[in-house]
Amino acid sequence: MMKKVAFVTGGAQGIGEAICQRLVKDGFDVAVADFNIEKAEQVAQELKQKGANAIAIKVDVSDRESVFEAIQHTVEHFKDLHVVINNAGIAPATPIEKITYETYRRVFDINVGGVLWGIQAATQAFKQLGHGGKIINACSQAGQVGNPGIAVYGGSKFAVRGITQTAAKDLAHLDITVNAYCPGIVLTPMMKDLAQQTADEANQTLEWGYEQFAKNITLKRLSKPEDVSACVAYLASSDSDYMTGQALIIDGGMAFN
Repeated sequence: MMKKVAFVTGGAQGIGEAICQRLVKDGFDVAVADFNIEKAEQVAQELKQKGANAIAIKVDVSDRESVFEAIQHTVEHFKDLHVVINNAGIAPATPIEKITYETYRRVFDINVGGVLWGIQAATQAFKQLGHGGKIINACSQAGQVGNPGIAVYGGSKFAVRGITQTAAKDLAHLDITVNAYCPGIVLTPMMKDLAQQTADEANQTLEWGYEQFAKNITLKRLSKPEDVSACVAYLASSDSDYMTGQALIIDGGMAFN
């Protein structure tokens, strides 16, 4: 049986790396796409040592052409593609009165643009290959509830949820499903930066910064990247074939709907 192929942006660290590791465990071949090609190479090497077929690809998700090239490269290398995971994102703290045009542009170009271009490039590839596929987008608990201090990030994730719903309707006739996953607070390098920034602004410790984020979680703990990759693995598997347009919340019980 032919192995399934997955393409993951932001695959070199944090949630993206955990997704790559989990999909390989589930029998996928994986393209680890990241702006940091050195780290992507490291992850791909690790996956190869586990017997997987993995490649590293440099991608700038804010650049439409770069995303199309990365997905084409994946198809040329593996001769197939089944799952595209638009995971790359950034999450700076943005107190309302301090938001700059530069920050707004950068967050939207990466978090929203990266998803749009990933959807377009995936659709083109699936059509070329003559079959449907799965597109999975990184949303967030912050795309379900407006959280203080991160207006730009939250806005970008609300946008991703809307785009996911629209794309699901637009692409269903091609046998393409489009879903999203909404992590809460995950112990990743990106989260550490955000907790540190929050702590610095209040002249507090990093632990205090984490505590501000953990206190409203029903399960009273921050999540590990593996918690999130388990949810993504479900969306990437045939178990979720009858699901589209959904944004699954995996946040330990922060947002309920």
